[in-house]
Amino acid sequence: MSVYVYPGSFDPITNGHMDIIERASKLCDKLIVAVLVNRSKTPVFSLEERVDLIKCSVKHLHNVEVESFSGLLIDYMNEKKAKVIIKGLRAVSDFEYELQMALLNKNLDSDIETLFMMTNINYSFLSSSSVRELATHKGNIDGLVPDCIKERVIKRFSG
Repeated sequence: MSVYVYPGSFDPITNGHMDIIERASKLCDKLIVAVLVNRSKTPVFSLEERVDLIKCSVKHLHNVEVESFSGLLIDYMNEKKAKVIIKGLRAVSDFEYELQMALLNKNLDSDIETLFMMTNINYSFLSSSSVRELATHKGNIDGLVPDCIKERVIKRFSG
């Protein structure tokens, strides 16, 4: 059984993330969307909220699971018996960092591959931080996040 992992902070999940999730889910038997506990960041949504937002967003995809993890991605990959890391790229600027991470992970475990997927051009400008910025200033986030989470995102920033 082929198991792929799509790691990230997803604070919040966007339609750009969903584009990668939907396409990657067609390439493997099981795709795990793995929400990273990143101690160097202070997320707007708690870990539990991010997992819940993603679960709502992927419920139509039967081979997608959502979990959280902390520590090294390579250790998590081995625990899940996964061999492929999915990374979404929007622009060349994403590639430089992600290439370094892929090479580091390959150095740690030569059996792990990283698959880079270019996001749909319609989402090439989209990031979680841009959604947070728009929502903070009561901007329109229609079409930027999955419909099932839109009101929750708006509510978080309406205070």
